[in-house]
Amino acid sequence: MIDIVDKQTRSRMMAGIKGKDTQPEVALRRALHVRGFRFRLHSATVPGRPDLLFPKHRAVVFVHGCFWHRHTDCRYATVPATRPEFWQAKFQANVARDSTVRAALIEAGWRVATVWECALRKTGKVQSTAANLSDWLLSNEIQIEIGEKDAGSH
Repeated sequence: MIDIVDKQTRSRMMAGIKGKDTQPEVALRRALHVRGFRFRLHSATVPGRPDLLFPKHRAVVFVHGCFWHRHTDCRYATVPATRPEFWQAKFQANVARDSTVRAALIEAGWRVATVWECALRKTGKVQSTAANLSDWLLSNEIQIEIGEKDAGSH
């Protein structure tokens, strides 16, 4: 299948994809701030530059895009039809890096949460995701992963 836009347009579109301060991330930050949590953003002092760092709780939160970080069994984790081998290699590198960073953080004594973009797509889901994350921050659990199916369970 050929791309529906020209090469320059596709390049401009891809370059416009942000790595931080994305809509899902900002929505989660607002919901957690309202709940009284205070955090640092994109701290370079810990491996992986997590989206949110909670020093008081010795916890970090990554807000992952389902497409880029390959959320398993998620409808948003599609593979583009053009250049599939390029995309597979890119996705595999992202997943491997995520795994390495998660292991390094846990080894360093941090607790790690991964919140998937699909869990933050609707306002009601943002609130239930923030509630799940709040409960986790106050617990002693080492890891949590919150996706679309987990967002509505609180």
